[in-house]
Formats: sequence, structure tokens, C-alpha cells
Amino acid sequence: EVQLQASGGGSVQAGESVRLSCSASGFNFDDYAISWFRQTPGKEREGVACRASVGGSTYYSDSVRGRFTISINRAKTTFYLQMDNLGPEDTAVYYCAADYLRVDYNDGAVWSCLDGAGFDLWGQGTLVTVSS
Repeated sequence: EVQLQASGGGSVQAGESVRLSCSASGFNFDDYAISWFRQTPGKEREGVACRASVGGSTYYSDSVRGRFTISINRAKTTFYLQMDNLGPEDTAVYYCAADYLRVDYNDGAVWSCLDGAGFDLWGQGTLVTVSS
């Protein structure tokens, strides 16, 4: 069965770091756009970091650029979200997602891999709580 498994969430203090992982089961991420989204109650889902399916360009939301880094292991079986200098505003459930050969474009508002619509695969979510 093809699925994603997210892990690495937890509770930290402001200013600390967390690394999330998303592992593939039954496939690898070759030719997949890979992304991290987050959601808090009452707010829309936000795409925070992604890597294009072809070429490997990475994109970040304004809210995390310079603090978060998306990466992938050489075997393309696991990708990561390194989150540094966390603040209480980063508290959320984080989801990983992957989409095969997702076309890489910007519609003037957001890069396609930061827009969660139409993604093939989603992980189960992992909670990150940041205390001030």
C-alpha cells in the first residue's frame, strides 16, 4: 500500500528547533512534488515548504522563509522539514504531502506545490506545539 508516514512533532520552547520527517511506504519520491502544510483550528491550511517534482526547486511561505528548510534523503524515501527559531505562531498540525509530476508554476499568488489542492498522497499529521 502506498502511503506517507509523518513523524517528529512535539512540544518545544520558543527559539528551539524541530525536524519533521515524512517517509514513503511502497514507493519513493522520485518525480514527486513534496510539500509540508500546516493547519491550526479555525484557520485555512497553509503550505509552508515544498520541493518541485522536476528540477528540485524549493519554495517557502513568507511566514517561514529563512527559518524552515525542506530536504530529501539521497534514496528519495524520506523528506524532512527542519524548523529553526520556532515561535508560538508555528504551533500547528503539520502534514506532509506528495504529488506525482505536479506541474511547477506560480499563479501569481502561490507556487503550485504550496497549494494543497489535488495532491495524491497525504501523511497523517504531526502536532508541533511551541511555548513562549
